[in-house]
Amino acid sequence: MTVSLEQLRRCHFAVDLGAARTRVYVKGSGLVVDQPSVAAMNTRNGALIAVGEFAEQMTGRTPDYIRVVRPIAGGTVVDIEMAQRMLRHLLGDKMRRTLRRRPRLRAAACTPHDADPLAQRATIETLVGLGARRVELVDTLIAAAVGCGLPVERPEASMIMVCGAAATQVAVLSLGSIVTAQRIPVGGEAVDHAIVQHLRHAHALVLPSQSVRPLQIALSGNGLTERGPASTEIHGRDVATGLPRSVRVDTAAVRHAIQTPLTAVLDGIGRVLRECPPDLVADLADRGIVMVGGSARLPGLDEMLREATGVPVHIAEQPDVCAVQGLGAMLEGQVEPLVLDPLAA
Repeated sequence: MTVSLEQLRRCHFAVDLGAARTRVYVKGSGLVVDQPSVAAMNTRNGALIAVGEFAEQMTGRTPDYIRVVRPIAGGTVVDIEMAQRMLRHLLGDKMRRTLRRRPRLRAAACTPHDADPLAQRATIETLVGLGARRVELVDTLIAAAVGCGLPVERPEASMIMVCGAAATQVAVLSLGSIVTAQRIPVGGEAVDHAIVQHLRHAHALVLPSQSVRPLQIALSGNGLTERGPASTEIHGRDVATGLPRSVRVDTAAVRHAIQTPLTAVLDGIGRVLRECPPDLVADLADRGIVMVGGSARLPGLDEMLREATGVPVHIAEQPDVCAVQGLGAMLEGQVEPLVLDPLAA
């Protein structure tokens, strides 16, 4: 999966296929697609009804002949044909015609750290189906680090934490490469699921799949910190009667409920730091950890990590789009490699 900057400069567009959102960057045009990775199809005739935001709004609200699907799970394409159809509709006819006019169309794509060969092949086949003659794969950790402005090409430590919907990836980078990294199968969806299960067991309340993110309701204010609100009101459906009901939930109990998935993330950070050379760890004492990804906005998560690790923790300016913006910067030639000339004998 090693690819040079020179190869990336020849690419015409870049794709970040995430479990939550799909983003497309076109060289010279910037970010042209930023939509949920969701498609709705008619099971009677196989027709695609909606993609993106509109399809996500249909979740849990469709008749039995309409099925809402997510062709991407955990950063891996699980349904190649549906992913291709979704991407075609998200790009639109005009942008697809523009890309088809490029001779020997090349594409770049983010892949999770340590993605297996089958996952890489699924990503390549998805973009080949859109007309790409060649597909370059870039580790999401490197793309996100470039996108949030970390000096990854310098001989000093940069620590990145990609908080995705399905997984969390943590790495220390130096000299343009990953020194040590961990991929933890816990993301924003696991935290949401822990809250939903707590409300079901403690209050016999079922939350709607759409309407609002349960996480943002239950952890309003200062979120995971003890300075947050003591309680908050949640609306849902009673498990026994099926009627709508509102309950006042103790946010301290919610914080306790999500400790299990968050502890796994802290363990992953600890493993990365233990495997990292001491000189690089010393650099991190000043620079700290930079958080990117949609789940980096979890209220209070940065403060919790700061208290647990003892190093500074920062959230990137635009954490949602750092990975695709990093790919875009490499496509546009905005990243200069560090030249290491061999010494003369």
